[in-house]
Amino acid sequence: MDLFEEYLRQGEPNKVEKANDWKTAIGLQQVDGLQPSDYLVDTARQNIEGTITIAEVKRRIDSYYEQRPTVDESLRTEEADKVSARIAEILSEKTFSFSPAEYLTIHRRLFQGLFLHAGKIRDYNITKKEWVLNGETVLYASAESLMATLEYDFKQEKVFNYNGLSQQAVIEHLAHFIANVWQIHPFGEGNTRTTAVFLIKYLRKLGFAKVTNNLFAEHAWYFRNALVRANYEDLSKGIHKTDRFLILFFENLLQLNRGELKNREMHVQYSLPKNDTVNDTVNDTVNDTVKSGADAVLDLIKQDNTLTAVDISQQLHISLSTAKRRLKALKEKGLLDRVGSDKTGVWRLL
Repeated sequence: MDLFEEYLRQGEPNKVEKANDWKTAIGLQQVDGLQPSDYLVDTARQNIEGTITIAEVKRRIDSYYEQRPTVDESLRTEEADKVSARIAEILSEKTFSFSPAEYLTIHRRLFQGLFLHAGKIRDYNITKKEWVLNGETVLYASAESLMATLEYDFKQEKVFNYNGLSQQAVIEHLAHFIANVWQIHPFGEGNTRTTAVFLIKYLRKLGFAKVTNNLFAEHAWYFRNALVRANYEDLSKGIHKTDRFLILFFENLLQLNRGELKNREMHVQYSLPKNDTVNDTVNDTVNDTVKSGADAVLDLIKQDNTLTAVDISQQLHISLSTAKRRLKALKEKGLLDRVGSDKTGVWRLL
């Protein structure tokens, strides 16, 4: 998405910040298949230039739709335009409170006047058919326990101690936290956009001021699918919950650039190309109680041959020494070989 690229290239700090916020705001509409109007984009440009305030942007958008005839096809564009402007406004504000109340307030501010339930906890159970799950749904939290579950997760995160954690450990913890919050799904609609805005504000609070918001702009659909895969399992089909796609998103978000983000690789029936040495369904960690330790390690490497011994120990929930011992045994049996260094090399199946 090349919206507002001219402002990013010019490098004027105030314009760059506004352009990034607007790119994120517009890009996040993709999670619900929405496309803002050209009028919204032109009005956003005026805000970036500094000729009108964000409040004036919102006023003009409201006036624009008051003068348009209400037809079914235009309703979703109206939602995209108004929510984009509201996201840009929230991202521009230097305020934030880590609490369920803030999370609910963001939803209310984004969807007030668009959803009757804006800012309100749903009182019914939901299911959503997902492409990445081949039409299946994530099991969302029960309507009866939503607020209690949300408050519990926030309380646990609030007292969590990040002191002494490596950046990778921080990323993995944050991915797990945000996946849990999203799975609660407290709102009938608009959960992913609300969660994304809350996450950006939280990351800034934690000191990640240079978060690459463009990733939300360009990979909003990947972000949502990664949240889905982090909360879905079907053991009868060998499909396990996995945070690894969400962790990859976070790694790229924090400019670590650990790999390309590809939606198709998250599909539960995804297989590697036929010309690849491995042709296997992408699932998550194989439990050692189901397969032998060596088979579990091989299955992981078939899915991702860049894994390190540390990665394997974490995904199989075994000690690092055990992971190294199993890798050594596989190499001695002539089943596996390492090409390159321990940190940057890859595994080769023999």
